[in-house]
Amino acid sequence: MLAIRRVGSLLGRLLGGLDRGIRHAEGVILALGVLLMALNTVANVVGRFVFGESLFFAEEVNRILIVMITFAGIGYAARHGRHIRMSALYDALPKPARRVLMILIALLTALVMLMLSWFSVVYIAGIHGTGRVLPTLNIPVYWIYLWVPIGFTVTGFQYLMTALKNFSAEQVYISTQVEDSYHESNSGV
Repeated sequence: MLAIRRVGSLLGRLLGGLDRGIRHAEGVILALGVLLMALNTVANVVGRFVFGESLFFAEEVNRILIVMITFAGIGYAARHGRHIRMSALYDALPKPARRVLMILIALLTALVMLMLSWFSVVYIAGIHGTGRVLPTLNIPVYWIYLWVPIGFTVTGFQYLMTALKNFSAEQVYISTQVEDSYHESNSGV
């Protein structure tokens, strides 16, 4: 029994360290992506209206950044419990049933995310086989879509860790960091 606890503790520390690294990478990717997109767009507008010439690469750069931000952002949203939830039935259940349902939801969502990751890898392999490149930047098109399986995989693992958190915690968690709770608003509405 002691050996199982030690292995569990070691695994928990390893997953915690990996999670911290992914969290940091997501933050950097999202912040830089949004800043670069804003700078690229502003530079394109200034170029168009001040100098009469658009940046020839602006559209393709923004296309790359949108894919990157979107698929880095889904893991971030899962980590912080920010995905849309329809929870009328869930909210009516007692806490033990909510925990079981949350574990099932998290496991099913993890499975779907990992399946989507696999399908996106197959899709990227098909694009790679075509040899298509971006017309202006001359970058292979499949490079843009490498963020898709990365984002789905990170999100799948976030939901898997949410299921594990709910197995071990007394409270119900909608993500590894966010406990399931509602706060009454004092807005007077």
